[in-house]
Amino acid sequence: MALTRRAVLLSAGALGAGAALSGVLTGSAAAAVKPGGADGKWAARRSDNGWAIAPDTIEPFRIEGSPATVRLHRDAAAILLHVARRWHYEVVPLHSSREVLGYRTDRTVRAAYESNYLSGSAIALLGAGDGLWPHQEAVVRDILADCGGVVRWGADLSPTAACHFQIDVAPNAKPFTDLTKAFHDRAVHRSGPRPGAVQDPAAPERRAKARRLAKAQASN
Repeated sequence: MALTRRAVLLSAGALGAGAALSGVLTGSAAAAVKPGGADGKWAARRSDNGWAIAPDTIEPFRIEGSPATVRLHRDAAAILLHVARRWHYEVVPLHSSREVLGYRTDRTVRAAYESNYLSGSAIALLGAGDGLWPHQEAVVRDILADCGGVVRWGADLSPTAACHFQIDVAPNAKPFTDLTKAFHDRAVHRSGPRPGAVQDPAAPERRAKARRLAKAQASN
C-alpha cells in the first residue's frame, strides 16, 4: 500500500494535538467490531488481537535513547520497544512522552484494532511533522521485516493510522515467543546492534524481505 505524506500528517497531527485516539484514523471509518458492546465501546475481555485486557499486566517503560516513556503490556514490551527505538533513531526522534501513546483505558473505538491499546499491545509513535519521506517509509518497512510479521503497521489497516503499530498475533503464538526470546537474548548478551547503529535498510536482501512481508500483510 502506498502511504501518502498527507495521511501521515493527518494521523500524527491528530494525536499530537491531544485528540482522542480515534482521531488518527485517516480512512473511511466503518463501524467498529464491538463484541458485547454498544455505542462504540469495546466490551470484550480481550483486544482484537487476542490479548487479555488486564491492567495488572501494564508497566511503564523508557524508549531507549529518548526521554520518552510509555505504558505497555510487560510481555509485549520487548517487541514494541524495539519498534519505538528504531523509529526514534532512524525515522523521527521522539522528544517527549507526549509523542508516544501505549496503554489506554478509554474503551471507545472507531475500529476494532484500536482495542489493542486496551491490552497494552499497541503503540502510536508521533512527531512526524509534515509527514514521512519515502526513505523513512522504507525504514518502517524494514522495521516490520525485522519483526517477522509479528508487528503490523496501521498504514496497512483499514481505516489507516500511520502512527499505529500493533502486535498482530496472540501472546502464545510461536513467532511471538521466538521473537521475544531473540530480542531478550540480544539485550542480555549485547549481541545485537548498538543503540543507533543499524543495518542498512537499503541492502537488497533486506528490501526484498520487507517487500514480501508488505505484500503478505496487505493481503490479510
